[in-house]
Amino acid sequence: MVTEPTDSTRHTTVLFADVSESSKLYETAGDATASEAVARCLEILRRATEAAGGRVVKTIGDEVMAAFGSADSAAAAAADMQGGIEALAPVGDAKLGVRIGFHSGPVIQRDEDVFGDTVNLASRLVGQARKGQIITSAETVGLLGPIYRRTTRSLYSIQVKGRAEEVGLAELVWRHGEDMTVMMGGPQAARSKSAVLRLKYRDKEIVRRRDNDSISIGREAGCGLVVADTMASRQHCTIERRGDKFVLRDHSSNGTYVTAEGDTEVLLRREEFTLRKHGWIACGQPRAGTSETVEFFCD
Repeated sequence: MVTEPTDSTRHTTVLFADVSESSKLYETAGDATASEAVARCLEILRRATEAAGGRVVKTIGDEVMAAFGSADSAAAAAADMQGGIEALAPVGDAKLGVRIGFHSGPVIQRDEDVFGDTVNLASRLVGQARKGQIITSAETVGLLGPIYRRTTRSLYSIQVKGRAEEVGLAELVWRHGEDMTVMMGGPQAARSKSAVLRLKYRDKEIVRRRDNDSISIGREAGCGLVVADTMASRQHCTIERRGDKFVLRDHSSNGTYVTAEGDTEVLLRREEFTLRKHGWIACGQPRAGTSETVEFFCD
């Protein structure tokens, strides 16, 4: 007699941790060295998960999916993961890092696996994180205890398929001494920095520095920055300053490709992305396929 798997629903915090720059390592150091280095990273992620009382649900390539009984446990594990990976010595010219995203909510548990909207959103959050960054949802911040809640800073909101309202994002700051914008009415109100955005395209340079000062990029003549790429939409994307951040939002048909220096290329489809330091924006196709890229500098 075959026993059908039974499903149960429970509130869980789901965390995804992705080892970044591993592809570059395989290219530069070779399969054996890269595989050993990635295995060390995955072991650090596993140990941090178990030390915080969680469990590794599965490992998918260079990514770990873990489940925790509380948001605080996931936050503790995430901070330990980042610290452990950062302490590793570089392998050749490559310095591996980890991107982490976690979200709390109901999940469907079947045997040892978990499914549902909470899992899908946590997976989206790790895609929003940069190397060395921990991203969670504003909803999950509300479930954190006061110690971890004071180490969060608000970011921006993203549209998520199947949700009527945008999902607010926050960063969990794990390094001591970083400036924070504390959420949930915390006492450490952060002051906005004098952030400056510089965009370079061909022989043109544009500077933005004021709060809520946005610029549109696209093929249409009325855009603040007109690009000649045939794959670009007329109103392709906008960049807006929010506090000390510059946030790019895609409005296009073909998507916006953003490459931060030292990181992998990210494809945005009607989504938002926080620009940091230095990188490139390609409209409608990967950066490697076009010379019509916009270079950005966030000072």
